[in-house]
Amino acid sequence: MLDPAGLACLAALAEGGSFERAAQLLSITQSAVSQRLRALESHVGHLLVVRARPLRLTEPGKILLRYARQLDVLSADAAQELGACLHREARVPIAVNADSLATWVLPALDALVQAGQRQGYALELIVDDQDFTHDWLRQGEVLGCVSTVAQALRGCDCQELGVMRYQAVASPHFLAQHLPQGLNRGNFASTPFIVFNRKDDMQAQWVSQAFEVRGPRLLERFVPSSEAGARAAAMGWGIAVLPELLARPAMERGELCPVLPEVGVDVMLHWHQWRLGSDSAPPPMMRHGLLDQIGRAILQGSHAALAPATSMTRPGADNPVHDSLDRGPGQPRAGI
Repeated sequence: MLDPAGLACLAALAEGGSFERAAQLLSITQSAVSQRLRALESHVGHLLVVRARPLRLTEPGKILLRYARQLDVLSADAAQELGACLHREARVPIAVNADSLATWVLPALDALVQAGQRQGYALELIVDDQDFTHDWLRQGEVLGCVSTVAQALRGCDCQELGVMRYQAVASPHFLAQHLPQGLNRGNFASTPFIVFNRKDDMQAQWVSQAFEVRGPRLLERFVPSSEAGARAAAMGWGIAVLPELLARPAMERGELCPVLPEVGVDVMLHWHQWRLGSDSAPPPMMRHGLLDQIGRAILQGSHAALAPATSMTRPGADNPVHDSLDRGPGQPRAGI
């Protein structure tokens, strides 16, 4: 049996990043944190935390962190059913991509967040590229994620959310001043593209599809925010490849115009969550725990906002598709 107090210390250390902050989160002394961690390490026979600056978890520590997160949510479920109060707010971390966060995720989760303020749990949103959110789940940092990965981890459920469609846009002034003849194979390399960060290859993916160029080199201007990237495009900073959900309002106001509207990138998104219970537990839609409520809210919100999976086109069609699982070696990674 694993000591719940030791697991709580491990989770607090991962959350706080130091023994001092972990002690503050648990309302105990740093010495007590150290003692509980040493007892847990002695019990499992593994070093769980590398005591450095910054503090980091070992691989066995990441495994136990996953169970500590799950135990935290199960405790919140039990307290909710019993009408009891937890001694500290339960933290429920999930990972989402920035474009989903900027468009449909917040409305989907609003009712649960409002309820959490009354019921003693806190939803934490961790943002990463949609091809990397799954790594947070695998490492035990989060309990659920929105990801392009379609294969479920052992002990996890995976459900299709829908298709997020991307389109290249720019301001009318930028197009008139910099691309009077339009974007083409001869000028795309000298045209600035607005990029979220160095993980974001959506622009390269779009150019590859538009001009049949493998691994294009682009003139990049980094703007690490989906909303700010759309605003930068409207201000004339360059071309942005945005989800249609984000670009559509600005296009309707005349602030953005499509660039090669016949070319688009479709990204299939999935919801992954740890299965809290036995492998024989009922499917997520029939369960009533907190994590299952979050999963249902994500699923309902995505179905209201995203295109269905059946609308995805296959490679070679007029509107090519990006599928992270079909991407061959060396092909660019799509999206944020």
